[in-house]
Amino acid sequence: MSFARFSLLALGLSLFVRQPAPAQAVHGYPISPVAFTSVKVSPGTFWGQRLQAAREVTIPLAFAKCEETGRYTNFSNAAQHLHNPSKVFAIAPGTFSFDDTDPYKTIEGASYILQTYPDKRLVAYVDSVIDVIGSAQEPDGYLYTARTQNPQQPHPWAGERRWTKEEDLSHELYNLGHMVESAIAHYQATGSRKFLDIAIRYADCVCREVGPAPGQACVVPGHQIAEMALAKLYLVTGNRKYLDEAKFFLDYRGKTTITHDYSQAHRPVVEQDEAVGHAVRAAYMYAGMADVAALTGDSAYIRAIDRIWNNIVSAKLYITGGIGATSSGEAFGRNYELPNMTAYCETCAAIGNVYVNHRLFLLHGQAKYYDVLERTLYNGLISGMSLAGDAFFYPNPLESAGQHKRQPWFGCACCPSNLCRFIPSLPGYVYAVRERALYVNLFLSNTGQLSVAGRKVVLTQQTDYPWQGDICLSIDKNQAGTFAMKLRIPGWVRNQVLPSDLYSYADGERPGYTVSVNGITVADSRTDGTVAGNDKQAVLTADGYLTIERWWKKGDRVQLHFDMAPRTVSANSQVKADRGLLAVERGPLVYCAEHADNPSDNKTALSSILLNQKPQFSMGKTEIAGTQVQTLITEAQSFGYDANGRIESRNTRLTLIPYYAWCHRGQGQMRVWLPHELGCVKPAVNVGTPGPTPAQP
Repeated sequence: MSFARFSLLALGLSLFVRQPAPAQAVHGYPISPVAFTSVKVSPGTFWGQRLQAAREVTIPLAFAKCEETGRYTNFSNAAQHLHNPSKVFAIAPGTFSFDDTDPYKTIEGASYILQTYPDKRLVAYVDSVIDVIGSAQEPDGYLYTARTQNPQQPHPWAGERRWTKEEDLSHELYNLGHMVESAIAHYQATGSRKFLDIAIRYADCVCREVGPAPGQACVVPGHQIAEMALAKLYLVTGNRKYLDEAKFFLDYRGKTTITHDYSQAHRPVVEQDEAVGHAVRAAYMYAGMADVAALTGDSAYIRAIDRIWNNIVSAKLYITGGIGATSSGEAFGRNYELPNMTAYCETCAAIGNVYVNHRLFLLHGQAKYYDVLERTLYNGLISGMSLAGDAFFYPNPLESAGQHKRQPWFGCACCPSNLCRFIPSLPGYVYAVRERALYVNLFLSNTGQLSVAGRKVVLTQQTDYPWQGDICLSIDKNQAGTFAMKLRIPGWVRNQVLPSDLYSYADGERPGYTVSVNGITVADSRTDGTVAGNDKQAVLTADGYLTIERWWKKGDRVQLHFDMAPRTVSANSQVKADRGLLAVERGPLVYCAEHADNPSDNKTALSSILLNQKPQFSMGKTEIAGTQVQTLITEAQSFGYDANGRIESRNTRLTLIPYYAWCHRGQGQMRVWLPHELGCVKPAVNVGTPGPTPAQP
């Protein structure tokens, strides 16, 4: 089987397949997300380019890597053993017990693509992969190639018998979770039950064999995600046993054999109040708790998630939205432990952080969750994938001395394959609906076909966000009559870096915003420091949304303007790593200084540059990996030792680029947090000898 026969790079002449009509999802949340299938992102835009890269480059690359690295071979080997039990296969060195999930996640991403860009050739290729996967399923539904290839000598992490090492390293339930998520996406994209039935058989096997009853293995997932997946499977099938199994996995955490904080099993979940342990496992568990709480009404889960979320945003969240401070256990650190050079901030953890904040928004309806989601999305998440979609970061540090490099793939390939499934799903995060309220949460050019109070509404959004702060929303069709349009006013516009005191703006600026309907101003935040306008229905409420309620007509236009000046940010004094330093951001984008734009030899290292006490910024542009990005330029000073060992300084120009775009132009120095106090500067060598001056933008 070769992926080349089914290359996605020629989708321009694709053949269309019939898709099942999307239905309004039942999910238990008070607020309903608008499905990504109903939101068409405009091509050539910031997110249009990202989606195109995922479709044309990342997903084909991932499928090719699954072939090249033996992911499919694992399934074929397991199938051969099932047909001939005397035939066994040695587990290939360097493989992981969770390698099965890379094909699952890539199929999931391809399925999202199929719903937006249907293609018979892609359907055929995915179908052939599913055949290979299904061939490895044991008669009772168990599907785990790390054991089935060679039951007598399985993968070292697998354990002698099923489930015996589940809470340690086997990842049997983690594999189930990704399989179920992928199978549901495939079913929704194609209407075919082939993969869904395979996943259901494995889920049924788990429900029979894992649980609290006598004769069952009383274990919980060592790596969470099965909780989210089983809740979703319950919604697709209507079978309550899957939801019950998900709740068992959560209820018994902290009550089984392994009770350490690495996998958040140190205490029952309803007693937890701090984010600890492996950051990806944690985020997936918190998302699963939200799903199960929404479906069962378990308010204790919600109270626990709220406590943990407050801990994250108050003491454990990087300014890029990344989570996970240390490579030791890929884990959260202590409160306020946020090192920059050694920051882990795994790409998968950023994706998990988006999942958690999206679900908390659906529960509580507050913009603060989207403020965190947006910060993570534009910085710590998309930094994990190159602009071309063909190279990746596993960790996403906030400082580098040149030791970091984007990789075309990893032996542990969870991050690239996770990006395969997340990026194509991005349109599903733009809008949400609750009864007669339409939430506008993200700002990107698109056309959305929505259902408000069961009636069709079509709107178009046009913007150059995140580069500019002007957004225009046009009503193209409205069959819903009167409804409330709830516009998120981002925290960065309301002078709030995060909904906590972990970071604060240091420049004393007060950005504002205006909103107009059909050219008439209905809200202006600069009027006496409050929102004022001509429309009594334009109200900024405590949930962070400006609500405009009216009978909307075809042709109505809502225009938003957000002031988008560069801002400097300081960290809470308890964050030792950032004392005396400033970060710079503009709109939702965090900026960094990188070697390619600034002198960074032994004469002028980035650590030797001191920002002015009141830095002023001008705008510029540069091309990175074939993409235009906006830069920020400011005058600064660099310090170093002359030939006689005396400290000297000289004026220099510092150029900053969006953090997500770093490390596209070779390896070298990079810093997000820059010295602002003289004591934080590390003088370079021979500053008296002029170094290279950056070119004018």
